[in-house]
Formats: sequence, C-alpha cells, structure tokens
Amino acid sequence: SGATCTQPCSPSFHGKMSFVCEDRKWRMLSDACATLDVQSLFQVRMLLCTCFGLCLSLLAKTDPPSMCFHCQADFSCIVRDILSSPAIPGNIADIVELLNNISLLLSDNVTRGKMESYSRIANHILNSSIISNWAFVKDRNAGSVLLDSVNLFAGKLLLRNGSESIQEPFIATKGYSIHRNTSGKSFDFSMEFNSTGNITGHVVIPEEELLRLPRASKAISVAFPTLGAILETNHQDPALVNGMVLSVLLPEELQNILLTFEKLNKLQQAGAQCVGWHSAERRWDRGACEVRAHNASAVVCVCTHRHHRSFSILMAPAAPRSSLLDHITHVGLGLSIFSLVLCLVIEAVVWHHVTKTEITYMRHFCLVNIAASLLVADLLFILAAIVHNSALNYQLCVAATFFLHFFYLALFFWMFTLGLLILYGLLFIFFKITRSVFLATAFCIGYGCPLVISILTVAITEPKNGYLRSGACWLNWYETKALLAFVVPALSIIVMNLIVVLVVVVKTGRSSFGDGCKSQDLNSMIRVSKNVALLTPLLGLTWGFGLATIIDSHSLIFHVVFALLNAFQGFFILLFGTLLDRK
Repeated sequence: SGATCTQPCSPSFHGKMSFVCEDRKWRMLSDACATLDVQSLFQVRMLLCTCFGLCLSLLAKTDPPSMCFHCQADFSCIVRDILSSPAIPGNIADIVELLNNISLLLSDNVTRGKMESYSRIANHILNSSIISNWAFVKDRNAGSVLLDSVNLFAGKLLLRNGSESIQEPFIATKGYSIHRNTSGKSFDFSMEFNSTGNITGHVVIPEEELLRLPRASKAISVAFPTLGAILETNHQDPALVNGMVLSVLLPEELQNILLTFEKLNKLQQAGAQCVGWHSAERRWDRGACEVRAHNASAVVCVCTHRHHRSFSILMAPAAPRSSLLDHITHVGLGLSIFSLVLCLVIEAVVWHHVTKTEITYMRHFCLVNIAASLLVADLLFILAAIVHNSALNYQLCVAATFFLHFFYLALFFWMFTLGLLILYGLLFIFFKITRSVFLATAFCIGYGCPLVISILTVAITEPKNGYLRSGACWLNWYETKALLAFVVPALSIIVMNLIVVLVVVVKTGRSSFGDGCKSQDLNSMIRVSKNVALLTPLLGLTWGFGLATIIDSHSLIFHVVFALLNAFQGFFILLFGTLLDRK
C-alpha cells in the first residue's frame, strides 16, 4: 500500500503514466501520454521555415521573419492541429503550457483574431465532456495556470468601437470602454454547462465606482462555466464550486463590483459562500467577497477587485462538516468508554446481590453483554481511524472492519435479546424458562447471528475487492452495498424494540389511566415516561434518529442530535442500566 510505479505510453504516444497502490489495486495518479509536442506546435502546417522561424524568434525574443506574420497574427497555423487532437490528460498539460507561453510572449496588441484563436484552443480543454481527464494531469495546479494565462491574455484585448464580444461554448470574453461619466456597466453571460442546459452569470460595475476613474479605460470580463470543477478547493475545505467562474479585469482605481451567479445545483439547500481566487496561494479566498442576496437559484456577491481577478460561489456538500460534530464524537466516545468500563466493574462487584432471581439474572446478563459489545466496538472504532490515517496495510484495515462490523451487530442483537426478555416477562408470566435454555438462546442470537452475517459479508464482497469503502476502514456502499449487511439488521431490530417499548407503555399504563384520581394518573404517566427513558438507550432506539439525517442530510441540528445520542450511549447505559437500578 502506497507503492508507486510508472509505465511507458503506447508507441503512438510519448510520455509515461504513474500509478499508486491502494487497497491492493493500482490507481492512476497521472497520465502524461500525449500526441502533441509543445516545442513543434509552431512548426505545423507552415511551408519551409514559416513557423519554425517564429519559434526561433520567440526563444531569442527578436522580431520574426516577415513570412511568419500571418501565423503570428492569429495563431491559425496551430489551431486546427490542436482541435483535432484528443483532449487526453497529456495533451491538456501541453495545451496549458502552450497557452501560458503565448500569454507571456505574445500578449502585446491582442486583436480579435488572436483572442478568437486563443479562446478556441482553451475551449478545447474546457469542454464539459472531458473535465474528468483533468484529474490525471500531472501538474495539479494546471487549472490555476490556465486561469492566470487567460486573464493575462484577455487583459490585453484591443476594443474595436468601444466594445468586443468573443463567444465559445465553454469560454466567453466581453469588453467595454468605460469612463467616469458612464452610467454603469454590466456583463451578461449565458453559457452551456453540460447537455442539460445553460448557466448564467452577471457582472455589474456600479456607477459610484466609475467615478473613481481619472481617465477613459476598459473593462473586460471572462466567463468559464466548467473551470470551477477543475480548480481544486482547499483540501481542508469540502465546499464545492457551484457556479461559473467569472474573471473581471478592471483598472486599479476600481475596487468593488457586483456579481450574480446562477447555481449549478439548485437542489442543494446549504448556504452559499462568495469567494475570490487567490492566484499566488492557488485557493479560494472567502475574504474577497460578501453575500449580498441568496435564494434557491442564484447568489448576488459584492467582491473586492483589488487583490483578486476571478470569482465564484462555493456550496457546502450534502452532509454538513462541522468541528462541533468532531468535538461531540471525541468527548462522547471518551466518556462512553469510561462509563462502560465503570458499568462492567459495578456489575462485577454487585453481581451476586442483583442476580438472585432468574429474571434479574437474565436482565443483567444481557446488560453486561450490551456494555461489553459497545465497549469493544468503541475501541475498534478508534483503531479503525488510526489504521486508516496511518496508511497501514490493507489486511489490517479489513480485519478492523470485520470486527467493527461484528461487534456493532452484536450490540444490536443483544439489545434485541433484551427486548425479547422484556416481552417474555410481560406476556408469558406463567411460562418459565430455564437458565441453560436462556443462555444457549441468548448466545445464538447475541453472537451467533452477527458472526454469520459478518462472515458472509466479507466472504461475498472481499474477493471482488468490494468489502471496504474508499477512504475509510468501513463497509463499502457505492460498489457492492456491503453496508446493507449492517443497516438492514440494525433498522429491523430498532423497529422490533420500538414495538417492545409500545407494549411496555400499554401494559404499565392501561391499568391505571382513567381509573382513579388525577394524582394516580400523574403517577402512571411518570412511571410510563420513566420506563420509556430507561428502555430507549438500552434497546438502541437512539440509533433510529439516524433516519432524520437521511431524510434531511443538510440539517446540522439533526447530525448534532444523532451524534450526541450515540456518542454518549455508553454513559446512558451506565446511568439507566446500572446507577438508577434500585437493587
């Protein structure tokens, strides 16, 4: 695990591919296989010396021969070959390098023809159908390099008759002449994002900002509907770009601009964040903008242009990520482990005093096994996190997942056994069960069923490398649905134990409600409520709150409540199962 290797490309390509070993599989890291050659792109489709002379002149920083002027004017000599090449990762890297070189060496007097050719080349690698290929480009900063190159080149665009507009499917450039007497300028973009439809963006330069201009100048804006998926967000920040990237190139005197972004994913209800791209640090900067307005389909941002040139909106992922959840888990897990150890110690000390009858023996026997199963599961939870974070071997991760699966299932099946025992005590008063029969049945249910399910799960999914999920020592979901081997038994037991609690409520409340005075009814209500409070953590009903996080995965409060109830389950077992027991 973690080993890397390289492999040469096929004979029709040049370059090599890199791989890393993860989960006993080779995963591609980068693909530098290319058909293009940056050094010879200026030589293509020219007679005799033509663009070869231009290439030499570029390297020497001297004027090119006159016979090369028609190539230099609009780069038409290279556009056709680039557009006919496949947009594979190696070619993408070469095209980014080419555009960067053009921006650095040939950005003086950018005419409409130059900008059109430049946009056609950039459009080729921004097509929504090949965005996934960017993941294997060797230079992880290639998207940022492309953005900076386009901004530099577009900023030198010459405006004919005071305006210019150059439109490609996946990159659009617009420019206007501006001066202090202008009543305000706006740029409107409506561009293709994918096969399902278009996405819009709107840039406004407020009139009060234009009053800052000492002289006539120009304003240029470039829109990228797909570049947001390429620019990698900060690895500590799970937020995703949810709108087009808008570059705004203005005179230094102008500071604030208004931008309106249409959301790509209008189903997300998480809050939006306006951001600016920090070119030097190559990350999204939240300090560049503020949210002016926000609705289900669009976000209006006020952004500072002084240190940033490109802007967009970020949206949080479906499941909220919060440091509060991490703190609750850490504190709750520590308290849970301590409580469970204390619970087992107390049970061992008072065992002979509280197990004098068959029914109390069976109850405390179930309670001890529930506490023991949850204690081991909590410790394995920590071990699984350490194994994953330390990048240890795959087999150890499989082992940790297997035992974690087994003991969490054992926890639920022992809670199910306790539920059956409560039903037995309520409904079968005159039917006596011997201790040996109970122990045999309890062990079969409590440990036998989890063992069978765990073994079958690993035996069916592991040969296909589908036992573990990517990025964690836990059961796979997306490929093999191995997680169902935990979810289905757990939810089934929760439903059964909920029925047990309802039976307890009916049996303890039916004989008293309405038959006496109000004080007796109040005492009955208190007794029923106490029984529900005692049984809820012991029978695992707190886990049922996880359904709320599935129904509304965006709600942080649901995730906080779920984390609180389950992280502190060990403490609840100590409190309700041991400390509040009169005996």
